[in-house]
Amino acid sequence: MENNDIQKYDKIVDMCRDIFLKKMQDYGTSWRHLRVPSITDQIYIKAKRLQTIDTLKTQKISDRPEDEWIGIINYCIIALIQLTLKNDDRIDLNYEEVVQLYNEKIQSVKNLMLKKNHDYGNAWKDMRISSFIDLILVKLHRIKQIENNDGKTIISEGVEANYIDIINYSIFALIKIKFYP
Repeated sequence: MENNDIQKYDKIVDMCRDIFLKKMQDYGTSWRHLRVPSITDQIYIKAKRLQTIDTLKTQKISDRPEDEWIGIINYCIIALIQLTLKNDDRIDLNYEEVVQLYNEKIQSVKNLMLKKNHDYGNAWKDMRISSFIDLILVKLHRIKQIENNDGKTIISEGVEANYIDIINYSIFALIKIKFYP
């Protein structure tokens, strides 16, 4: 990945983190009440809306589609945090702890993206936004299947790997929307 694209990736991440932390100041960590399958469904709602808007080429709610991409990224981070804290019953987490968890999760997502991007050679740049949406819906279907199997897989990646891929697809889509229209 070129330095210019890494800077764009980081700008998208900074924007998502900023929104996440501002919402946390408004709502606290109320998302701690959500079980991971509920988060999966919330991400599904956002991805399905993006697919509907993309297919119909129109929308009746004035929210920008970019906001749905940001929501997908942040809900995936929430899911990854919830998986990390699965045996922790606290609802109210302090700000510094959440910042640290967010940063750890997004850094591991970026590290994996850099490795994969090396092997795939920037293929994401030639992809359509509609393909990112469809791939996210496939990943969500896989996550739901794994959740329905109590997290057990025979040969496939687990839910965390799928959330990570969804985050990267969403960041790539936002880079394309914002910097390569």
